Amino acid sequence: MSNDAAPREQDILDALKKVEDPDLHKDIVALNFIKNLEIDAGVVSFTIELTTPACPVKNEMERWAREAVLAVPGVSDVRITMSAAVTRGTAGEGKQSVPGVKNIVAVGSGKGGVGKSTVTVNIAVALAQTGAAVGILDADIYGPNVPLMMGIDGRPRAAGDRIQTLSNYGVRVMSMGFLTDRDDQPLIWRGPMLHSVIQQFIRQVDWGELDYLLVDLPPGTGDVQLSLTQTVPLMGAVIVSTPQDVALQDARKAIAMFRQVHVEILGIVENMSYFQCPKCGERTPIFSHGGGAATASRYGVPFLGEVPLDVSLREGGDAGKPVTALAPDSAVGEAFRQIAQQVAAQVSIANSHSVGVVIE
Repeated sequence: MSNDAAPREQDILDALKKVEDPDLHKDIVALNFIKNLEIDAGVVSFTIELTTPACPVKNEMERWAREAVLAVPGVSDVRITMSAAVTRGTAGEGKQSVPGVKNIVAVGSGKGGVGKSTVTVNIAVALAQTGAAVGILDADIYGPNVPLMMGIDGRPRAAGDRIQTLSNYGVRVMSMGFLTDRDDQPLIWRGPMLHSVIQQFIRQVDWGELDYLLVDLPPGTGDVQLSLTQTVPLMGAVIVSTPQDVALQDARKAIAMFRQVHVEILGIVENMSYFQCPKCGERTPIFSHGGGAATASRYGVPFLGEVPLDVSLREGGDAGKPVTALAPDSAVGEAFRQIAQQVAAQVSIANSHSVGVVIE
């Protein structure tokens, strides 16, 4: 505590300029993060408005700011409110935006069976738990598994000319799985029909106000992927792979496909990275290990994290209870929480590089 005269506003701002966002590489004053700055004698109050509620260094930023301001002569106390306003960049300029949706993120794999839908669902729930507004578009028309994994059973209703989403765990969802009469009913459609239904799900669904809309893509690099990349302003893509070479080969094809259509690669997730024995704690790399990180390094994209092979993932998916909701403090729940934070951080970084970034 100091007996010096009350500090000036400029003194506080100069101190806060020493605090840098480690992802955006600018100080928090230059980034316009500081809001509602007030000084009452020696008590300084302000809000730090981050670019996502899932910021992985949120607690550190608050601590750094507090320490910086407390070092200013005359400051006796610092009161900080943490908030967030998710950014919306201009990626995909020239394509028709989706009203109310700030960021559309594709989740692809290039190959089936790598747990892409599991990763999508758990990232979405983890983001929603931070306070973000999140939706999932289940674009895997032939194999729509998201309704089962999210524990949602029912049919969407129409309100006027808009289809209403169904929700669970704070996440809005739209899927072909809601529209078929039986869960074993196959869809035998050609490409133009796929394009039409994807456009309906994007344009005729009432998504509300969303910070993030995750699009769970089907495997491969086919019609659905092309329809989305050609008509929707995708701000980025997350690639999911398992560690073995046969999966990574297809993941590399997915990276090449997104780059060819000028969609930012937000990073790679390595699923089924290892099995950890619940009794002895020993890790066993059943499907090899480290291929995701090596591929990320080779292609110059972020490595978002690794998810262990865990029976709770299968049980939660079958029961409609994502592990991030059922056991958020478990090892696998924590892995998804950190991956969700990294995805949100990469969205903010990509948006900061866009021209005309909008913070709403």
